[in-house]
Amino acid sequence: MADEKNVQQNQVSEEEVFKQRKDKLFRLREEENYDPFKQTSWNVEHNLAYVREKFDYLKENEWAEDANISTAGRLMILRRHGKTAFAGFEDGDEKIQLCFQFDVLGEERYTFFKKWVDAGDFIGIVGTPFRTMRGELTLAVKEFSLLSKALRPMPEKWHGLTDMETRYRQRYVDLIANQEVRDVFRKRTQIIRTFRRVLDENGTLEVETPILSPIAGGANARPFITHHNTLDIDMYLRIATELHLKRLVVGMLGRVYEIGRQFRNEGMDQRHNPEFTSLEVYWPYSNYEGMMDLTEQLIVAAADDLGGRKVVYRDKEIDLTPPFRRATMSELVKEYSGIDFETISDEDARKEAKARNIEILDADTRWEILPKFFDEYVEDKLIQPTFVTMFPTAVSPLAKRCPDNPDMTERFELYINGWEIANAFSELNDPLDQRKRFEDQQRKRAAGDDESHPFDEDFINALEYGMPPTGGMGMGIDRICMLLTNAESIRDIIIFPTMRPKE
Repeated sequence: MADEKNVQQNQVSEEEVFKQRKDKLFRLREEENYDPFKQTSWNVEHNLAYVREKFDYLKENEWAEDANISTAGRLMILRRHGKTAFAGFEDGDEKIQLCFQFDVLGEERYTFFKKWVDAGDFIGIVGTPFRTMRGELTLAVKEFSLLSKALRPMPEKWHGLTDMETRYRQRYVDLIANQEVRDVFRKRTQIIRTFRRVLDENGTLEVETPILSPIAGGANARPFITHHNTLDIDMYLRIATELHLKRLVVGMLGRVYEIGRQFRNEGMDQRHNPEFTSLEVYWPYSNYEGMMDLTEQLIVAAADDLGGRKVVYRDKEIDLTPPFRRATMSELVKEYSGIDFETISDEDARKEAKARNIEILDADTRWEILPKFFDEYVEDKLIQPTFVTMFPTAVSPLAKRCPDNPDMTERFELYINGWEIANAFSELNDPLDQRKRFEDQQRKRAAGDDESHPFDEDFINALEYGMPPTGGMGMGIDRICMLLTNAESIRDIIIFPTMRPKE
């Protein structure tokens, strides 16, 4: 109850400040004929990173007399002491101290500053760098302009908030208060920029494919459904970009990739958000082994650009130095469960599953049971990077069969920290085989599996025109960003995560 009371008091206090500042805005417009929202620009010649680097040499009580710094940013903290005021000042990347002095600004401008400017306001300044007696690099303000007024107060002790939901809902406040949160999203951008650079260096063309489609294909997942009024048809937000990208390979665009949003109408937890970002890439004349090499190259390059291949996630050190381990699903299941699915019979596999309380269907074969053993015994053990290869055909409707074992496909999933990071195949390019597998998926759908892959007749038609041997890979951008930024939840690296609406 005490915590609730404190929250209510803080809310009341914030509303009081809001009323006071709104009143101040009205008085500013009336008394000074000044509108802080009217100015359209400011000449930002220097950012604060430049100031810190350029004038780092200044010693205590030393001034760069000839330097005129023109910059802009937000006042974070104000400390007024008679005819001198100090302010914490940030431009989004860096912070520095400002000094406002009566003797420098003159009575009129200093009085304006003292009466009308608050913490949270955006100002433009022209100032001279110096270092205080306490060693603080500071800008002595010679000119300033109030560029925008903050009507709500800056958050106090934001780091101490335990209500993460408030931080996600009001991300703009979270970003204002926490430099480290801004850094996370800049790192996310750097990761995606690195991926684009590596793909571009490998001659891969970035493309855009439809988000709305009459068929939700390319993965086994429950889609979001909407309605197109003009066409009077239901449409789906895409769950994957795979089938459209492979159509482009058929069309001879060569190596292609897309980084974009996918939408799946499924659960939400620390690693799942209904909308998320993925990378999908397809290389003609390659296979799943080529995709393993590319996936490794992408992740290592991103780690290098962020500072190193030894990553600490929570309490675990993860070594991203290549080569990553490669092992088949059967080998890993045998290693962690003791069951050899290469030799066990279907009947014995069913018996083992039931004895271990693994949920199966009575008609499941050993190859349909194998992935369930993997989920139960192996997945969360794969902390160091591991390519899990050779997936059963029964759970891989879009992957090419192994030439020497038609029950298995040339497919891998990359696991790091117990998470699936990437999924890749030697792509199935036989239209007759693809048709049969779609038909199998349809039978599963008819039996009640609403996540089975839908039948896409146009994709079959595309394959009938001929698709070369192709390697394809999909990677979850959000999870790799979580890993490389030490983020506890997917919501920490999605700038506006999906939230239940407030009443």
